[in-house]
Amino acid sequence: MPTFTSHDPRDGAPLETFVEDDEPAVDAAVAAATAAAGPLAALTLPARAALLDAIADALDADGAALVARADAETALGEGRLVGELARTTGQLRAFADVVREGAHLGVVIDHADASATPPRPDLRRTRVPLGPVAVFGASNFPLAFGVAGGDTASALAAGCPVVAKAHPSNAGTSARVAAAVATAVAAAGLPEGTFRLLQGAGHAVGAALVTHPDVTAVAFTGSLAGGRALADLAAARPEPIPVFAEMGSHNPVWVTPAALAARGAAIADALAGSATLGVGQFCTKPSVVFLPDDDAAAADAFVTHLAAAVAAAPLAPMLDRRIHDAFDARRGALAAIDGITDVTPPSDAAVRPGVLVTDVATWRREPLVREECFGPLVVVVRCPAAALVDTVATVPGGLTASVWSEPDDDADRATAAALVAGATRRVGRVLHDGVPTGVTVGWAQQHGGPYPATTAPATTSVGMHAVDRFLRPVAFQDLPEVLLPVWLHDANPWGLPRRVDGRLEPGGR
Repeated sequence: MPTFTSHDPRDGAPLETFVEDDEPAVDAAVAAATAAAGPLAALTLPARAALLDAIADALDADGAALVARADAETALGEGRLVGELARTTGQLRAFADVVREGAHLGVVIDHADASATPPRPDLRRTRVPLGPVAVFGASNFPLAFGVAGGDTASALAAGCPVVAKAHPSNAGTSARVAAAVATAVAAAGLPEGTFRLLQGAGHAVGAALVTHPDVTAVAFTGSLAGGRALADLAAARPEPIPVFAEMGSHNPVWVTPAALAARGAAIADALAGSATLGVGQFCTKPSVVFLPDDDAAAADAFVTHLAAAVAAAPLAPMLDRRIHDAFDARRGALAAIDGITDVTPPSDAAVRPGVLVTDVATWRREPLVREECFGPLVVVVRCPAAALVDTVATVPGGLTASVWSEPDDDADRATAAALVAGATRRVGRVLHDGVPTGVTVGWAQQHGGPYPATTAPATTSVGMHAVDRFLRPVAFQDLPEVLLPVWLHDANPWGLPRRVDGRLEPGGR
């Protein structure tokens, strides 16, 4: 059978060889997941929560080996990966709490009312699991967005079995993670198909998985090309399924005139640190800065400071040679465009970072500069202050947007308010005086946005509401209580929060 090999990005040394799964392997994995769907959905909420906690415990127990293997495959560094493991287990435990609470079931009860116009039958609404979910592990977060990351945690929380496709650049890490998950699944007495792992360096495994008739949804974190390809495959199925693809973002930044004058150097330092964090391989990396240049000296100083800080950043190798070569090619193509100037000082880093400067006309004219560049590169678009707000409409749909302003300055506050209002229509998270890297996991988080950032802008792939993606509503009309799910009974035996005859009840026993 065909094989592929993982490599250490620091020196290209081979690490391990893996067998490429084929279509029969995909069929077997999905069949096992389909068989596991009923038992997983039938678990009580405490039992499902315990499964998520057990997976977190199993990952923590293998933590040192996981971090070492992930570092060997990604060069992300022990410190970063220890934190990422904590994020991974923390979000599993957070979803366990979501399950215990039970609000994700969305219980609504409207009792029959013959006096209503028209007469109302007894209606009880809840949400049920979709079924087997295909999860694609990401390259840049081998743990937190890997095969047991947020997508898998939220799918299992919803009661959906997972068939995970490992990213080839962290295949060994994914295999260790899968072994830990399998341990927890077996200890819970659940079918082995509750979680299955597939390996493959090419596109065939992913295509077979997305087009399998028993897969009910897809979760993906990666490139626009990859996410769009999966979405197109899913849409072309005889029965199309949802694809929740998070595909990257420009994460535009606007600096107002007063903010530039008051603290331009500090803003440049913050943006340089964010843009080079993880070698610029974050989907929330700030890629484009819209800078007012009415005060040319202040704008020049900002650009010089930003370029020096980016060039001085300590950069490890990129995740793999393919990603490195793609970045170099894109960086070169952008720098060669008429109207774009490369102002980056020389750098001794393993990757040549970049700060490119252009104007609004070039930004509008050149499609390539409006596409995400995965890696440590920032484009500065200089423009008159009066044109700052107009540039909001030129940015593609994104995950985040940042506004740096001086709220105590009346004129600046008006500009910032207009920028925030415009950005709200273009992205899923709007920041003030902050950098977009560092995505907390919580109830209020929104990690999504209009296309091309995602294929499903009404959803999030981070935070507790990520579970909503893998549930669908069902209403039961005039069913005798004995035929209803137990959590829809009038007595509320599970103590769930619910809405009854229009009134919200907090739940609890």
